[in-house]
Amino acid sequence: MSMMIPSLEACKKRKRRPKVYGFHSFGEPGYPILPLGPFRDNIRLFLQQCAEPESYSVQGMPVWCTLLVHDNRSLVLPLYTIEENVKTSDTPFCDHCRCTGWSNHFVSKTKYHMIIPMDDDWNKPLDDGILDLSTHLLHGLIHCNGFAHLLCINGLEGGSKHLCGRELMDLWDRICINLRTRKITVEDVSKKRSMELRLLHGVAYGHPWFGRWGYKFCHGSFGVKEHIYERALEILSSLELEKMIQDFSDMDQYEELKKIVRYYRYLSETQLVTIKDLLRFMLTVKACFPAQRNSLLPTAKPADVIENAKPATRESVKIKPLIKEKSSKYRKFATVVSHMDSRWSARRLESAADVIVNALKEKKEKDFRNGGMARQDVRDAARLHIGDTGLLDYVLKSLNNVVVGNQVVCRSVNPTTRILEYTVHDLNDGDKVSEPEKEILPLPPRPAAPVPGIDVYSDVLYLYEHVLLGYPESGLLELATQAVLDTKHFVKECPFRDEKEQLLTLFCQILPSLTDKEIEFKRELPPGEIVVMPLDATVGELKQEAESALRDTYCITEQFVVMEIKGLEESDDMEVLSGAVQSGTEVGVRGSGIDLDTPFRYQGGSDTWMVRCECGATDDDGERMVACDICEVWQHTRCCGMEDADEVPRLFICSTCYVSLVPPKTEPAVRFDCSTAFLEWRQ
Repeated sequence: MSMMIPSLEACKKRKRRPKVYGFHSFGEPGYPILPLGPFRDNIRLFLQQCAEPESYSVQGMPVWCTLLVHDNRSLVLPLYTIEENVKTSDTPFCDHCRCTGWSNHFVSKTKYHMIIPMDDDWNKPLDDGILDLSTHLLHGLIHCNGFAHLLCINGLEGGSKHLCGRELMDLWDRICINLRTRKITVEDVSKKRSMELRLLHGVAYGHPWFGRWGYKFCHGSFGVKEHIYERALEILSSLELEKMIQDFSDMDQYEELKKIVRYYRYLSETQLVTIKDLLRFMLTVKACFPAQRNSLLPTAKPADVIENAKPATRESVKIKPLIKEKSSKYRKFATVVSHMDSRWSARRLESAADVIVNALKEKKEKDFRNGGMARQDVRDAARLHIGDTGLLDYVLKSLNNVVVGNQVVCRSVNPTTRILEYTVHDLNDGDKVSEPEKEILPLPPRPAAPVPGIDVYSDVLYLYEHVLLGYPESGLLELATQAVLDTKHFVKECPFRDEKEQLLTLFCQILPSLTDKEIEFKRELPPGEIVVMPLDATVGELKQEAESALRDTYCITEQFVVMEIKGLEESDDMEVLSGAVQSGTEVGVRGSGIDLDTPFRYQGGSDTWMVRCECGATDDDGERMVACDICEVWQHTRCCGMEDADEVPRLFICSTCYVSLVPPKTEPAVRFDCSTAFLEWRQ
């Protein structure tokens, strides 16, 4: 523990013993504190008892530090808490709330940033740009009303020298539960070796990587709804491996995919049927052997690779023997094909060779003196009958001194043009054709392992790129993949819990009042604020507590006065609440004094702009948008046919306004509704 953390040094100067907490136990129930109130009270108790104030501030914001010791690695790391007052902040409104669908929330008076910097910055004071960095090991933002956002997690893959992502997530999760946050969102853009984990883990486990900690669908971009997202995962996860291999039979990836599937089926003790089974097993194998690559390699080949223990002959299906050939001038193309490790069947290869020979014969008949054909000319002639250019190239490469039918195909450089040409002539009685002898050689030594398995993540990446992203000719799978990738926002709702029966927890929500002209409440009502009271509290005490909580939490309600409780209008202020309301329920409060003049009203800001995109989106989802210069309605640039790299035109007119200006001459094309495709899809 050689590094000197500023907070540790400050304690030494004050001759005070610093508070140090265990990294892996911090935030567990009762450790280091047992808060029972709402978050706005719990965070103050946390800073008072578990953190040391720093001697400096960040852009005028006070900073606290909590020291955590990692026993396994013998190091001490700082957990900083920065208190941000929105009235003096450069960014009073929360973009994360807006993009999450919380634009209707009142602006909280205080934000708390909890940060663990990169390892190299543990011994340095925080600088003024600390809140703008995305390289922290951990950065979470919690509004004083208990709604939070996980902004970044960076474990070993993200640059940490000591801590993995799972350790950091466990810590964050314990802190949020201990301090009683209400909901936490995360925008999942995490990657591993260029793979989007929300797609990879979604297919393998049915939820994103963050789903291990209870994060679920919040909302999708580009109009993706929860039922579309769930259907997309179902379509991708249920893809059967045998069908996948069959669909790739004419693709370059066929052999490699077959090897990967065969290899991991051999390792698995359970049957792997779908791509979900395969990916989940591969990720489990990687987790079991993170640093021992060679431990995955079996001592023998998979069972379906080796036939019964008998001498290998040419008729062996899986392993071809080594055969000595007599030296001779020509070889039969059928013999050459039998030794090819090709993704095309022998029948297709021989059929393609016949087409090429026919093209060469036609050329020879037309021009007997110059019957040779350049490679490109042969290829072009054969393409009139075969569209697979990969197949043609593969066969042309193998046609040299070979016999196809009763024709000998040769290739040589034309001495005049210096161009490689193919020629054909009849097989003569004097031409020698090689015939393989049935002389059996011993099998070659078994390799330590097939190519798959040396690096599991390389195999996973191969499946990710070629199956999930590049599946051949399947519009449905492509739509499903895009729907999953377009779902980035996930949320965890911390369950309400009453740990002490003598306490009453209520959610107090402001209801529209006739005295407040603002409370037409064009937006959805914001969530209620939590109050915790003893069971013998009275109606009057509830009014006081609700008023205090609302004033303490939101800018717009700093002067709010609670006049009545919905459902208790006829009750006297001295009447006891017990029996009148249930703990954990929502109660409506009416009153006066909402500050209509404050600019800090809603997290979405004071703008009244409208989103109405053809994908179905009606709210800002964080994706790039453009506004129509006529109706001023916002739409996604992607849905308007603009790439992210394209500049937005100076004048943009949406399709609706364009049609009203220039009526179409023909009927509009029928649009494909991806949501309908998902719902109506059948196996």
